[in-house]
Amino acid sequence: MAKKEFRYRGKTIEELQELGIKEFAELLPARARRSLLRGFSEQQKTLLKKVRAGAKNIETHCRDMVILPEMVGMTIKVHQGKSFVPVMIQEDMVGHVLGEFALTRNRVQHSAPGVGATRSSAAISVR
Repeated sequence: MAKKEFRYRGKTIEELQELGIKEFAELLPARARRSLLRGFSEQQKTLLKKVRAGAKNIETHCRDMVILPEMVGMTIKVHQGKSFVPVMIQEDMVGHVLGEFALTRNRVQHSAPGVGATRSSAAISVR
């Protein structure tokens, strides 16, 4: 069984890469379209310059950058609040934001009751 070819709003990834920013923005949902049409911030311009230069080890704090077709296939390290998380950009991520793929909240894992806990909570088994 052949893998289904990726299409975004009826266009292949090659067709999307040939479009300019304004033409690509017309295909996006409202929030991403508005973000692109307002122009890039200085931080976003720096990131885009590194992407276009083909840099290998890109680290960024710019979590609000819309993923463009030219970024497909790259690995960008996105800041998570404490560390940088590598995000491999795939075709189906186009139009999303980098921050969506670098989660900032950890799962809470409770253990035994701490110092100063009440007698009743200390008596409960940890299992």
